[in-house]
Amino acid sequence: MPRVESFQLDHRKVAAPYVRKCCILNGEKGDVVSKFDLRFVQPNKEAIPTAALHALEHLLAGFLRGYLDKIIDISPMGCRTGFYLIIWGDVEPGTVKVALELSLKQVLEAEEVPAANYIQCGNYRDLSLFGAKEYAKYVLRNGFSTKFYRK
Repeated sequence: MPRVESFQLDHRKVAAPYVRKCCILNGEKGDVVSKFDLRFVQPNKEAIPTAALHALEHLLAGFLRGYLDKIIDISPMGCRTGFYLIIWGDVEPGTVKVALELSLKQVLEAEEVPAANYIQCGNYRDLSLFGAKEYAKYVLRNGFSTKFYRK
């Protein structure tokens, strides 16, 4: 099996919430892509309920693009502890941290989940704006670190 970056992370030693630059990928034509681990809750101790995670995905997909140029994708982790962010260029974790915090403050003000309908979403009934706001409050209260391993 090829090396999978996220499988190399010792999930017992991380301290969520954090913003971690996983890697920089260099394309054959000189393109540069940064991949980030946006960890909201502690792996193997907590998990974000699916409806809240799904709503956060919809909300952050729009809000983050207001603060960061050249986002390729933001996707929830299968373990439901956070998101992966993929963006063109060599972007610093501090820049992503500020954008994420500003976006989560917008989540707290949101009155609806964007694209929460059967035309624009493949599982539109499984969304919780309330849950998204609760997890936004949780991570904003605890603060994101750019240092992810416990001492």
